[in-house]
Amino acid sequence: MRARAGWLARVARVARVARVARVARVADPVARAVVRAVARRATGGALAVVEDGTAGAGAGRAAGTGTAGAAGAAGAGRAAGTAVTVTVHDPAAYRAVLAGGSVGLGRSYAAGWWDCDDLVGLVRLATRALPAPGRPLAAVAGLAGRLRGERSGGPGDDRARDRADVQAHYDLGDDFFALFLDPTLTYSCGIFETPTSTMEEASVAKLDRICTKLRLGPGDEVLEIGTGWGSFALHAAGRYGCRVTTTTLSDRQLATARRRVAEAGLTHLVTVRGDDYRDVGGTYDRVVAIEMVEAIGWRQQDRFFQACADRLRPGGAMALQAIVIDDRLYERAKRQEDLVTALVFPGSSIPSVASLTAAASRAGLGIAGREDLGPHYAETLARWRARFHEHRAQIAALGYGPELLRMWDLYLAYCQAGVAEGRIAAVQLVLPKPGAGGATAPGDASGATVRASTAADAR
Repeated sequence: MRARAGWLARVARVARVARVARVARVADPVARAVVRAVARRATGGALAVVEDGTAGAGAGRAAGTGTAGAAGAAGAGRAAGTAVTVTVHDPAAYRAVLAGGSVGLGRSYAAGWWDCDDLVGLVRLATRALPAPGRPLAAVAGLAGRLRGERSGGPGDDRARDRADVQAHYDLGDDFFALFLDPTLTYSCGIFETPTSTMEEASVAKLDRICTKLRLGPGDEVLEIGTGWGSFALHAAGRYGCRVTTTTLSDRQLATARRRVAEAGLTHLVTVRGDDYRDVGGTYDRVVAIEMVEAIGWRQQDRFFQACADRLRPGGAMALQAIVIDDRLYERAKRQEDLVTALVFPGSSIPSVASLTAAASRAGLGIAGREDLGPHYAETLARWRARFHEHRAQIAALGYGPELLRMWDLYLAYCQAGVAEGRIAAVQLVLPKPGAGGATAPGDASGATVRASTAADAR
């Protein structure tokens, strides 16, 4: 309940700021004109704005971005030749978007100031309207972001703040996540090995891929940073006989993971802790972090990888799965709030492959393999959002309000659009620590990049 109350407070705070601006009604026509001018830069689709029952001028060139109807709610956009339609209920939405960018987009949608028949398609069109990195208009966009204010946040080593940020996201409630995740409760990109793979099968395949890359076996001691609800620890211990120590800052996840380990009869192999990764001692054969590094923020990357290297025994290896942003967008994005960092996951920061590998290298870890999972991430998000829509009434019946439901729908669509437009993706890295005699840990010693796997490989 504390996490849910904190989320509502964040939305209410930004909504109040936007409503105060309503006294400046003269700003409405200006904001409307600017937002529509930017929208006209979009390519590959057509945007129609309906306001007070009147269709506004379209923006963008007519072309498709995906599938319509129910599929459009969870897929990558609408069918070729159809327009994305936005219905504006309150003109304050224009000012919110102009003043706050994606944060304004999120808060105004959560407040019900506008609706859209294809959220993924809308965000894709909005993304295409942004200037490309390195071009003159990109500098103007960067300046506009700085005028709105850089991301707040103190030094990178604040354990109390980090714990509160993690709990603000993950402690919304197990019942909430269970209704759109698969039965393994895996909240990270899966790997779809066949066209008919279920989300559960994709999650298991991902967990198995990590275990295989690390060549896990009985007797191996593994440290997992970021327990989630325990799916990796259960898989590695149950199928490979490893001894797993796993740690999380989420109170809800801690309790649930411990219960699941006990129910699986694996308490002799799995220890679930509620410690900060910086406070974990000892050494291990392997370290695993699955989509946890995004939560630590960019200021902690060096500290994180040094801690992982310190926990690894000579000749050991780390497996890292992460959501990553285009290297060209990283420097600007890490310093600016967006919809995710302001409204969904405070304190988070999506790294780039370059930032991860550089920090790992500074900690003395090598790069023994990289697998790109972008298409799998797109499919994972689509499956989650489809289940979110399917169970929306059940989620609401649990007491989750319309603002939170709308925000999470837009959040999942926002991420889908980011993958579809090539701004974000998912990767797995194997990071070995040299052995005492110069031996190389599991993985390709040459550091070669693994061929990017795709959700269509089996097709």
